Amino acid sequence: MTNPAGSATDLHPIRTKPLPGVGDAAGRRLGAEEIAALTRVISSGQLNSTVGNETRTFEAAFADYYDIPYAVTATSGTAAIHLAVAAVDPEPGDEIITTGLSDAGTVLPILAQNAIPVFADVDPRTGNLDPDAVQAKITDRTRAIIAVHLFGIPAPVAELRAIADRHGIVLIEDCAQAYLTRTAEGALAGTVGQLGCFSLQQSKHITAGDGGIVISADEALARRARLFADKGWPRDTGERTHLFLGLNYRMTELQAAVAGAQLGKLAGVVADRRRQAIRLTETVDALPGLSAAPVDGNSYWQFPIYLDPEQAGGDAAEYAAVLRQLGIGTNPGYLDRPLYRTPALADAITYGSSGYPLTAVDHRPDYSVGSCPQTEELINHRLLVVMWNENYTDADVDDLALALRTASDLLAR
Repeated sequence: MTNPAGSATDLHPIRTKPLPGVGDAAGRRLGAEEIAALTRVISSGQLNSTVGNETRTFEAAFADYYDIPYAVTATSGTAAIHLAVAAVDPEPGDEIITTGLSDAGTVLPILAQNAIPVFADVDPRTGNLDPDAVQAKITDRTRAIIAVHLFGIPAPVAELRAIADRHGIVLIEDCAQAYLTRTAEGALAGTVGQLGCFSLQQSKHITAGDGGIVISADEALARRARLFADKGWPRDTGERTHLFLGLNYRMTELQAAVAGAQLGKLAGVVADRRRQAIRLTETVDALPGLSAAPVDGNSYWQFPIYLDPEQAGGDAAEYAAVLRQLGIGTNPGYLDRPLYRTPALADAITYGSSGYPLTAVDHRPDYSVGSCPQTEELINHRLLVVMWNENYTDADVDDLALALRTASDLLAR
C-alpha cells in the first residue's frame, strides 16, 4: 500500500499487471463471430468489394444503424476524412477550419486535397472546437469546418452547423473517437454535419484493424465520396471511365466482414465504457484541481482528465510520472505538439520541396506557437489522458481510482 504522506520515491506499484489494452485480445471483443465472417469471405473467393457483397452489406447496415441514407466505406479513418474533403471539392488554396488537438488524420487530407488547414482554438473544458473561435476564422476562402468529437466527448456541432449554414459552407464531423456519442440535443455524432467520418483502426470502439466510413444524408456528397474512393469510376453506369481525379480507397471484403460482426457488439462496448467511466468520474471530480470530461453523451474512447496545476499541485506530466510509478500508464497532453506545429505544416514539408499548397497562397494561416493558446495549454500542462477500455473490471477501475487519489495526496498536499 502506498504511503500518501511520503515522497514520490516511497511509492509502491498499485498495479503490477497491465490493464486490458487495445493492442491485444485482452482489450478487444473479437471472437467466433469475426472468425466465421472471415471464413465466409475466404470460402467465397471474393475478397474485393467490386465482386463481393460484404462491403455493400456493411454499408447498408451502418447507414441503418445511424438512421441515415448513405454510408461509404474506405480503407482507414484518414481515408474517410479524405473522402469527405474530396466530396466538398475545394479549389486549391481554399480553407478548411479545424482543431490542432486531434490525430493528424483529421488534417493531412486537407493538404492532400490542396486546401489550407486553418486552426481554431478549443474549449479548455473539453478540448473540442470553440464555436466563437471558429466564427472568428471564417473568411471568403472558407469551404468547410471539420469538428472532432475528441475522446468521444460531444462537440458543439449544432452551433457549428448553424455557423456553417450562415456562411454557406459544409460541416464535416470527425467521429473516429466517437461511436454512439450523443450531442447535447440528442443527435448521434456524425448526423448533424453534412458528412460524418468514422474509423475502424485497431484502437477504436470497434475495429477491423483499419477501415473507415463516411455517412451523409446528402445524395450528391455521398456519391462524390463513393466515386473518389474508386478512382472516379462510375461502376453503376457500366462505363469504364474516370469522371474526376480520385484514388483507390476501397475497403476489402475481409475488412467489411469483420466490421459487420463488430457492429453487432458496438452498443455493449459503449455501454460498458460509459458504466465504468461514470464510476471513475466520481473519484476524479472529488480531487482538488482535477475534473473529468462531461458524462452526458460521452462514448469514452479515452478518459481525459483536466488539471488546474496550481490547485492540483502539479501539471499533467508530473501526475503522469507519479502514476507511472504506481503502475498506471497515462498520456500527458495527448500530443507532443499542436498539429499546426508538426513539420508538414510549420515547415511546409508537403510535395517535394515546393511546400504546396501552403506556399502558393498569399494568405497563409498563422501556425506559430501561441496561435491557439487554449490548445497549447492543454497539450503542455492541463490534459492527462487515461487509456480506456470496455473490458475494464470493477477491480481495474478501483485501481485507477486509488492511483489517482494517491497521486493527488502526494502532489496536492
